[in-house]
Amino acid sequence: MVGIIMGSESDLTVMQDAATMLQYFEIAYELTIVSAHRTPERMRTYATEARKRGIKVIIAGAGGAAHLPGMVAAYTSLPVIGVPVKSSNSIDGWDSVLSILQMPGGVPVATVALNGAKNAGILAAQIIGSTDYAVASKLDAYKSHMESEVVKAADKIQKK
Repeated sequence: MVGIIMGSESDLTVMQDAATMLQYFEIAYELTIVSAHRTPERMRTYATEARKRGIKVIIAGAGGAAHLPGMVAAYTSLPVIGVPVKSSNSIDGWDSVLSILQMPGGVPVATVALNGAKNAGILAAQIIGSTDYAVASKLDAYKSHMESEVVKAADKIQKK
């Protein structure tokens, strides 16, 4: 199971892409709001109890100062994937990217592109797929499909 958390409801339009990918790979997930700044105790509890609830990977999206992924990573040894979200209070999203990307040594957070929740969902599937053959097979099929789509597009263009 994957935990998808976000700092506020306004992040849902971006974070839904992670849920869509997990659905595609038939991986169970939970989706909720956990604010590092407005609900710090909820954040701590979420992070410290995630493993007990069967969570294997946490995807955390946040905009602006974007402390959620790093603070969650400070409270758990589970893999945390940070999704920087371009929010209304961000500086073109760069503040969010750098807040998640520049974690201190010892507290890693895997970071995807700005609004890159789709890739976060795929990365979570790859982490789970490293020990789950069924998920790994679905990932292999997904990558093969992407390859065939590119080859089709290339053939179409070359024939013109």
